[in-house]
Parts: sequence; structure tokens; C-alpha cells
Amino acid sequence: MDANNLNNPEFFINRELSLLEFNRRVVAQVLDDTTPLLERLKFLCISSTNLDEFFEIRVAGIKQQVKYGSGQKGPDNLSPPEVMEKISRTAHELVDEQYRVLNEIITPELAKEKIRVLRRASWRPSVARWVKRYFNSSVLPVLSPIGLDPAHPFPRVLNKNLYFIVSLDGKDAFGRESDLAIVQAPRSLPRVVKVPPEHTSGENDFILLSSIIHKHVSDLFPGMKATGCYQFKVTRDSDLFVDNEEVDDLLRALEGELPSRRFSDAVRLEVADNCPDELSQFLLRKFELEETDLYQVNGPVNLSRLMAISDLANRPDLVYPGFTPDIPPRVLKSTNIFDSLKNGDILLHHPFQSFAPVVDFIRQASHDPDVLSIKQTLYRTGNDSVIVESLKEAARIGKEVTVVIELRARFDEEANIEMATDLQEAGAQVVYGIVGYKTHCKMCMVVRREGRGLRRYVHLGTGNYHSRTSRMYTDYGLLTCDKEVGLDVNRLFLQLTGLGKAGKLKKLLQSPFTLFKSMLEHIEIEAENARIGKDARIILKMNALVDPDLIKPLYRASQAGVKIDLIIRGVCCLRPGIKGVSENIHVRSIVGRFLEHTRVFYFYHGGEELIYCSSADWMPRNMHIRVETAFPIEEKRPRDQIFNFGLQNYLTDNTRAWVMHSDGSYRQVKPSGAKQRSAQDTALSHFCDS
Repeated sequence: MDANNLNNPEFFINRELSLLEFNRRVVAQVLDDTTPLLERLKFLCISSTNLDEFFEIRVAGIKQQVKYGSGQKGPDNLSPPEVMEKISRTAHELVDEQYRVLNEIITPELAKEKIRVLRRASWRPSVARWVKRYFNSSVLPVLSPIGLDPAHPFPRVLNKNLYFIVSLDGKDAFGRESDLAIVQAPRSLPRVVKVPPEHTSGENDFILLSSIIHKHVSDLFPGMKATGCYQFKVTRDSDLFVDNEEVDDLLRALEGELPSRRFSDAVRLEVADNCPDELSQFLLRKFELEETDLYQVNGPVNLSRLMAISDLANRPDLVYPGFTPDIPPRVLKSTNIFDSLKNGDILLHHPFQSFAPVVDFIRQASHDPDVLSIKQTLYRTGNDSVIVESLKEAARIGKEVTVVIELRARFDEEANIEMATDLQEAGAQVVYGIVGYKTHCKMCMVVRREGRGLRRYVHLGTGNYHSRTSRMYTDYGLLTCDKEVGLDVNRLFLQLTGLGKAGKLKKLLQSPFTLFKSMLEHIEIEAENARIGKDARIILKMNALVDPDLIKPLYRASQAGVKIDLIIRGVCCLRPGIKGVSENIHVRSIVGRFLEHTRVFYFYHGGEELIYCSSADWMPRNMHIRVETAFPIEEKRPRDQIFNFGLQNYLTDNTRAWVMHSDGSYRQVKPSGAKQRSAQDTALSHFCDS
């Protein structure tokens, strides 16, 4: 391989295949018996949910390229048909592994703990009688079977919903013969049902809705006999399209597109593995899918719904132990968050440190008579958000409240439209960012009257203003009243809500203008320092590294002798360890209790040690078609905290870390005699037990 030709396709890993590798690592967590059993079940369900989204978005996009004959290739030089062939092979292997792990490992382990999913053949008479009553009272009234004949064409099948194809024998009340019917399991019905203990031999016995319907499916067709009943699920293209050049009202355009998501083009068909081939082929034809799009599964097609068992079982000994997130002493010592910030910046490392100071920051601002205005970006917030309620309250009592809502936050579009309407009705000014540029930055600015002037208080984050995910995702949040940061954030809000240029920012980096260029400059500075014999180092932590125009400069820096450590949770298109190209680059992925979501960029910079936190991954979209921010961490204490617990801590993890090889595969790191060290557990011990 020519080390001087950094456009060589062999130097790049396909993005889609890298994402499937990440899901392999998630499934591998299910095999780790040091993880609590119900958490292992959750990892299995998460891998299923991830795969659903992968097909809904990534596979759907590639199928469109294949359909219209696109010959566009990525940096890896794979054509869309070649990518689809590799995806199909890998995804089938992954699905087979999911169900093997479910049937051979998780189900028996759950049974040992007296948590059982009862199959129909094992129902004792008392259970069968209870199921019959449950079916008649809670299931039958909401089922609407569709017999297939000229008057009843094949129904429109909802995305990712549970269905059954039923083969029939006999005639109905009108003398009609129909050999097939479709039964939809309504989304209002729970997919996992707990059997009351008085009807069974255990405290935690469960029955799947699919089993209940299957057992009594003949009751839906009086006078006829169901000769077969097979569950299936269709995954559809879920990427919404809005023509930025034609749309004049983004909210109305999205409202019009959302209903179509449920019935867009099918991209995958999952069926029970006992479904006869002729029925599987019939379904493939109805959904205009190929044989390679068929996934035959030995278990529930809606695998992710097994997540409910964890909550229903009520076994705290089989889940991760609870913890109380740390609150910085300066926040605890003062009831006024603004007084705390006058003494210096406050850095929060979630979930090890509480999200409560961020909520209090906005809540206090909404009630403080000296606060004149609040400006905030919102991407995902979750239901019943205290932050949204505080913004509404602030608007109602007359404060100037401006909210930039990204309506196109994938799968949260409907919730964000509703949130936008509620905020407007409360009196807030709501805008939707910049047409053609998704607003992904996370920032809030409070303007407060103090003395004879005004002071800006700011929160900047790597994650969303979502209280629930702040306990599940690792993220950084910075609270500050730094004048230059406040001025930068003010300029960004003017840019998002008005027209014209934001002007040159003093401290913050912004996509699509300065972030990409600044990262290139910092990489080149490290490379030049290495060339002249100075110490040079780069540490990058993010969710995804995809952009070839950032990967190639990293290769050049490696060739110059820069030591580069990459902590990439998911997709990594860079190949480490290539002789003459990336020998100085090491890539690792941490998969553990919390979803790694922090983005941190560290450059040694001749000993000055620059650290930026950011909302952006290193992907073309984040650099060029999104509004993102990267903010410097300048005070010593927060900088040390990030380096020690957000970077170095992850580089020494030897229990939850996976090291990437140049072929794109990963190997889990083993302690091999050394003391076991988990980055997340270390952070938990430091912040939550001190």
C-alpha cells in the first residue's frame, strides 16, 4: 500500500459496517456474567432497537441509492449494491446471534432466578384458564382480523408493529372461503404480560402477547379453523424528507410528512422461523422485498419489547445498584446558582454529577425578578420536561423567552412540534433554526440585571436538555458567566433567530463556519511540532469518526510522529495500525453501563494543552450542514477533571474497552493479571461515593 496516497480506499472502513460492528459489541455485553442479569437482557433489547433504527435510516438510504442506480461510492470505494450485500450478510449473522443468546443463555439464566417467559406448551391448567379470561376481556375486544379476499385487500402494515399471518380452513358465516388473514396486535396492548402469582407457581412468570393471540387465534374466525399462525414485523424507511428550497413553513411541512413514515417503503421483513416458505414469499411480494431482506427469527419478532421484563420483575438484585449523583460543593453552599457562578465556572460530568444544577439554573432564571431574558436551544427533552415548564412559566410572567427548537430531531419530530406549540401558547418566541442546517448545539443564555449593568450566564453542553437521559448518557455541561463566552453565545442566538452574520467569535468554535477549519489547524500544529522534535499528542473522544477530510489529516499527523488516541464509541472509519500511515493511532471503544456521549478534543499544543467539549462528532454533517458548537475548558480545575476522568481514565480501562484492529474488527481488553479498571466505575466511585 502506498503510504503517500491517503485517498487509498484500503485506508477507510465503511460507515455502515462499522455501525454493525458497534452492535456486535453491544450484543457481546449480554455474554458478560459480571453484569447483572436484567441489565444483560437490556443490552440485548438495545441491540435490537439499534438494529431497527439502522434499517429505518441507514439501510433505507442505501436501498434508495440501489433503486435509482446510484453509482456513488464512499472513501472505501464500495458501491451501494456491494454495501447492501455486506450489510445483509453481517446483519443476518447479528440477528442469529441475538436469538441464540436469548434462547441459550438469557432465558435459562432468567429461569434460574425464577423469572420465566412461559411458552404455550408449558402452561398449567390454571394459567391457561387465566390467559383465556385475559384474552376475552383485554385482547379480543380490540383485535380486528382482516380476511384476505377481493373485498378485503392486504392491509397497510404499520412500521415495526407486531402482526400475524394466519392460514385458515373452512367457510365463514357468509359462505366465503378465505385461506389467509392478517391480525394486527394493537399498540395499546402490552407485549409482555405478568401472570398473577395466584395462577402460577412463581412470582415472576410472564407471557408474551404473541403467545396469547396465537393460542386463541381461532376464536377470531368463528366456524373456521386456524391451521397456522405466524408473527411478522416490517421495518420501513423512516427518514423524513423536506425540500428546503420549496418549504415555506417547516412545522407544517413536517406535520404533513409524519403520517407517511408509518407506511413508507419496507426495508426488512422479520418472520417466525416456523413460518412456511410459501407464506414468507407471499409477504415478501406484498412488501416488494427481496429474499435477502427476510430475517427468520427463533423468538419474538419484537425482541426489544422484552425490556419490560426488567421493570415488571422487580428484582433490584439483578440490576445495576442505584447511585446518587454528585453535586459540586459550590452549588450546595449557595441557594442562588448565579452567586455560585460569580466565583468561577462549574463543570458537570453527567451522570456521575447531577443534572439538577442545570435544571435549577433555568428554574431560578424563570422566577428571578432580575432576569430579563432566557434563550435556549432544545433538541430532545423527553416528556414532562421541568425545563420546558420553567420556560413556559418565565414566558407567562413576562420575561423574554426565546427558544430555538430543532423540529427535525429524528424520531422526536412529533414531540418537538407539540412542545413548540405549547411554548408559543405560553408566550415564548419559538423559531426553528436555519433552513437546511439542523440546529444540534446545546446552549442556554440568561441575561440578568446586576448593579448598573447586565450580565450573561451561560450553559453549554455535549448532550440534550433531557433529565432522564442525563442519568443514562455520559455528557459534559459547563455553567459560566465568562464575558467573552456570553458574548459568543449571544451572537450565535442572534444568528439563529435573525438574519445576518454572527461576527467573529472570541472563544467558541462553530459549525458550519470555524469548527472544521480549527480542528484541521490544531491537527497540523501537532504534526508540525512532531516534525521538529517537540512533544505532540492528540486525544479525541466522540461517538463517531467518519469525515475523510478529518481522517486524512490524522493520518498525516501520525506519519509525522504525533501520538494519537481515539476513544470512539460507535462508528470509526479510520483504520489504525497501518504501517507507514497510522502506526501512531490507537482506537478504543467503551461499552458499559452508561452510553458514552461526551465529545472532547484534546491537543497538547506545545504544552498549553487545549481542551474543547462539543456537541459535534467528526462527521461531514456535523461539520458542514449542522449548527454545532465547541467550547474551550479554560479553568485549571475543570480541565484537570476532564483530562483525568474524561480521557486518561478511559485510556486505562481494561474491562469495558474494545481495541480496534486495522481490519475494522474489535478485541475486548482483558486485565491479564493487572488490576481491573472500569472508567465508568472509577468515575462513579470518585464522584458519587466521596
